[in-house]
Amino acid sequence: MNRDPQTVCIVMIEDDEGHARLIEKNIRRAGVTNEIVPFTDGTSALDYLFGPDGSGQASSGRALLILLDLNLPDMTGVDILSRLKANPHTKRFPVVVLTTTDDRQEIQRCYDIGANVYITKPVNYESFATAIRQLGLFFSVIQIPEAEA
Repeated sequence: MNRDPQTVCIVMIEDDEGHARLIEKNIRRAGVTNEIVPFTDGTSALDYLFGPDGSGQASSGRALLILLDLNLPDMTGVDILSRLKANPHTKRFPVVVLTTTDDRQEIQRCYDIGANVYITKPVNYESFATAIRQLGLFFSVIQIPEAEA
């Protein structure tokens, strides 16, 4: 079933407020108008994704794309990624890891767990803005699977 790309909600898990603003601004500049639900820590993001009962059932029928920073104040992005990919209700959601870490082992680990895309945040502001705009263009064409019911 093809869904309208506009119904896809982007869940952004990013604790750096400056990065979060930059990401949202440049995704918008790429013409992506999808709802962006921001979280600054893993706990609140997982509460949203897994629901009050923690089962993940709350995400059934949702179309979500997850933007995940690895360095968060309360838990690592790798922990979040592992939990998302282990849950039958959230395992199909595409996860884009967007982080400052360019360690080869960390990159490998994220792909092994199930990350769909791993992007290292450029240090330079302009390069970062350009990378996010390109990511926005990618978001406008990506097909998102439905969560398992």
